[in-house]
Amino acid sequence: MLNSSLKQFSTLLAAKKISSVELTDEFLKRSRVLNPGYNAFITINEETSLTQARAADMIIASGRAQPLTGIPIAQKDIFCTKGWLTTCGSKMLSNFISPYDAAVVERFNAAGAVNIGKTNMDEFAMGSSNETSYYGPVKNPWDITAVPGGSSGGSACVVAARMAPAATGTDTGGSIRQPAALCGISGIKPTYGLVSRYGMIAFASSLDQGGPMAKSAEDLALMLNVMAGFDTRDSTSLQREVEDYTRDLEKPLEGLRIGLPKEYFVKEINDDVARAVEAAIAEYRKLGAKTVEVSLPNTKLSVPVYYVLAPAEASSNLSRFDGVRYGYRAPEYIDLDDMYRKSRAQGFGAEVKRRILIGTYVLSHGYYDAYYIQAQKLRRLIALDFAEAFKQCDIIMGPTSPTVAFDLGEKSSDPVQMYLSDAYTIAVNLAGLPGMSIPVGFGNKNRPVGLHIVGNYFTEAQMLNVAHQYQRTTDWHFQMPGTSKG
Repeated sequence: MLNSSLKQFSTLLAAKKISSVELTDEFLKRSRVLNPGYNAFITINEETSLTQARAADMIIASGRAQPLTGIPIAQKDIFCTKGWLTTCGSKMLSNFISPYDAAVVERFNAAGAVNIGKTNMDEFAMGSSNETSYYGPVKNPWDITAVPGGSSGGSACVVAARMAPAATGTDTGGSIRQPAALCGISGIKPTYGLVSRYGMIAFASSLDQGGPMAKSAEDLALMLNVMAGFDTRDSTSLQREVEDYTRDLEKPLEGLRIGLPKEYFVKEINDDVARAVEAAIAEYRKLGAKTVEVSLPNTKLSVPVYYVLAPAEASSNLSRFDGVRYGYRAPEYIDLDDMYRKSRAQGFGAEVKRRILIGTYVLSHGYYDAYYIQAQKLRRLIALDFAEAFKQCDIIMGPTSPTVAFDLGEKSSDPVQMYLSDAYTIAVNLAGLPGMSIPVGFGNKNRPVGLHIVGNYFTEAQMLNVAHQYQRTTDWHFQMPGTSKG
């Protein structure tokens, strides 16, 4: 039951072999047992979830069920959810009950899915390890001494530990793909603008994108069918025809051109990760794909460019948290200015403060042209690199992360090393391209390895096909913590 796909759950529900209430209760019981050890959920409202499940059972009984009706889905705590605590992993929002639903939550509600809980995350999505959360770090279910990745580490953990069949995440510089890789699950960041950002608490608005996290590519396709779509409330939402992301899943890979950037296979990648990725690429060759070497020469600039642009946008977005309208307010202060200072100093964690300060600095008079404008120019060059590479290939592949999951606390004192954890994923966000990670084996200490798949704009259906065909011939995505073959 725990390893069933979303499609299999849907079939069981439709055949009345299990009810949504029974299914939801099963995952709630499992979460009750496992969550104290993993710290993956911030909020679980059992009665609310079971009420949704009862409503879903009525929809199924009436014959109006959709593919995800009655299936429990965990929501990253960055998505505003009406009547639920929505904290963004921060003390600043530790008392905020959202009065409305984010567009993503609305879409899952309309599909009849059950919200099983809000998942832990790096504070305001700022982190690569899920150690910056006000609610404490999430533990990797494969090894509780290791990080799960961030910022969507809670979502990755609940899927890997089978505390939920699937979850939502957000990705600003790799925050869906990197935790998916470190926890041995699948995750996709769609093309920028494909999923509405309405009600998704902003970190860096030109980079943030919501996406699904699940066991398999097939599950991701079903979730993306729900999540994607135009939204007039989001000025960056793209108006496109509705797609069925499951349509190409069974398409053979004969003739597929896989681009292997020479910049991705360098000394920075650990040997255990390289071996697993190379074995996965060899499997693709057996499936009929051919590989070509491509170059992304400006890849090395992606991390410094990102850490100019993202903090600049964060500095602007987080200015609204001032202790006046909602969120945390310092209990004692002298005047208005003192309230601002103390509320922000006490409400934000160290990493958020660091990024606000960096962002304020690069946007300040005298430094705006030298840093921010230059970073935007380099961002364009990074996007042009991908455009040139896609003239030679259909899909780009490489490692999602240069290492397997690192130990808790290992990089906490060295922000630069922490930032380099996203070295392979950041460029995709800067270019606005879709990217995904799928599990392809295990490395040191029996910790999972992820394969990074990057497509051209709006090629999510092709990427999901590429991932699904690999998962038809391998079983890495079925491995569960405690049962891995390593």
